[in-house]
Amino acid sequence: MSGLPLRVYVNERPLTLPAGSIVADAVALFDPALAAGTPPDVTDGRGIALALDAPLSGGAIVRVLRASRAAADGNAPA
Repeated sequence: MSGLPLRVYVNERPLTLPAGSIVADAVALFDPALAAGTPPDVTDGRGIALALDAPLSGGAIVRVLRASRAAADGNAPA
């Protein structure tokens, strides 16, 4: 693995991360508060679920789906 940085896209925002970064690193750089809370739903550019510990490659497209405030507070309807 080379030491070149990775250029990835999170919700269409370009980010540069160190080589060897994982999805959780991209989420944390995109929105630190989001990364610190309940783990968000994360998909690739095609809508396929990604694990937060999945490795990233250059050009990756990551979509972070934010939960509604009610769901995050535990007040979502059953």
